[in-house]
Amino acid sequence: MVQNDTPKLGKSTFLILPVVALAFYIAFIPHQNYPYPLHIDEWLHMAYAESLLRAGSTTFPEPFFGSGTIGLTQMETGFHIFWGVFHQISGISWLTLFRYFPSIVLVITVLSVYVLGQRRGFGWEAALFASLVLTTVGILGPAFLVPMSLGLLLVSLSIFVAFNLNSLGGYVALFLFTCFLLIIHPPSAICLVIILIPYILLNLKGNLRHSLGVFLALAVPFLAPFPWIFSNLLGWGQGLLAQQTLSEYVDFPRILKTYGYLPVGLCILGTLALSIKGGRRNYGLVLGLLALLLMLVTYFTFHYGISIVYERGLMFMMLMVGIVAGAGLMAVKDLHLPDWLTAKVGGASVTRYLGWFFCLVLVGITLYIGIPYRQSIPYYHMIDNEDYQAFVWIEQNLGKEYDKALLEPWKATAFTAVTGKRVYTRIHAYPKPSDEAARSFLEEGCDDTDFLRANGISVVYTEKECRNPDLVEVSERVYLLRE
Repeated sequence: MVQNDTPKLGKSTFLILPVVALAFYIAFIPHQNYPYPLHIDEWLHMAYAESLLRAGSTTFPEPFFGSGTIGLTQMETGFHIFWGVFHQISGISWLTLFRYFPSIVLVITVLSVYVLGQRRGFGWEAALFASLVLTTVGILGPAFLVPMSLGLLLVSLSIFVAFNLNSLGGYVALFLFTCFLLIIHPPSAICLVIILIPYILLNLKGNLRHSLGVFLALAVPFLAPFPWIFSNLLGWGQGLLAQQTLSEYVDFPRILKTYGYLPVGLCILGTLALSIKGGRRNYGLVLGLLALLLMLVTYFTFHYGISIVYERGLMFMMLMVGIVAGAGLMAVKDLHLPDWLTAKVGGASVTRYLGWFFCLVLVGITLYIGIPYRQSIPYYHMIDNEDYQAFVWIEQNLGKEYDKALLEPWKATAFTAVTGKRVYTRIHAYPKPSDEAARSFLEEGCDDTDFLRANGISVVYTEKECRNPDLVEVSERVYLLRE
């Protein structure tokens, strides 16, 4: 059955509309003047999804180098299946998906947080802070169409289901959400478990059935025969026992600081407010946040844990901080002066909206600081319009016999995503000797024909001058190797 805790619809409910508009805008900021995917991971997922569609199977060729196949053992294959099928059925272009759907996904996430918080009396407040979750090139975020963005949505929905649906249908829904998380983004599933473990423990006394139902809905998907689970168990175990190296991009205190001192302060107030109110669900939110923070602090301080869970856990930390900060803003909004002081200053009519006044001031300060900061975050562009048009020409005009290209390694991931052709090398996480070899070849006028033949390269794309008579320019920046 559904918990008897219906949403309280009041005069403030209309405030969710500007919050939704804010969420759409925040995720759209980096896309305003750039119509292509932004982050290298977006181009990567586009390339995988296209390869999957061409193969017509969940097992598909590795698209960049042709080095074997990728299947369900690749942990994010579910993400490629989901968006590949959606792209095919809807007919929506990849450029439209990667430009607008991050905003749409964040809007749905914010609405999920609103429904979750509204049951506790702070719907629009929690949604407001959830809309301000950061996006950077280092930690990713909701402005990119990446698995973690869907993870934020599914974790929000899962918390709502666990807290409010005490029924078989609720457990089935939580089970399905967990399964989906595991096939699109396992670190999100692990963060969900960390958040909900305290709530499960709280229900052991007094509601054992619900505690068992939530536990099984979370645990059974991990026991299911997903191939990636068994192939990664040993690595995870070793990761828990070995000290890790911190990345400069995922500094826990710095991320918390840039998310905003005011939301963090309201989160502390919200923690107190929910603790005073009591109840399993209020305690569940507070202890879920603390459990996630404990995991992050342990990794940041002692460097023990699974690095990817720590790095992506920062995003869920901001989500949980935002939800609990909503409770803190609610406490400010409900502020009332003591009766004796109210009488001295002119009665209840004078102080009736005092809490609302302070609430709106805090919201104004948060947005005044937060929006310009998010507008100033730098994002790289992997290709420009000329690159994209050239890649489209290659995809439409060069047959399968021209199946491997050499170009600036930084642009190679986008090249494969658009053309479907293999590349000699590409940059992803770190530079390789092959990247330097490709750049040297281009810098030296592309004159080493033996290098091209030895590596099976038939296409060269470059803005630089090619002085090799064995290369024929067939379109601007596009050269083919003579047979």
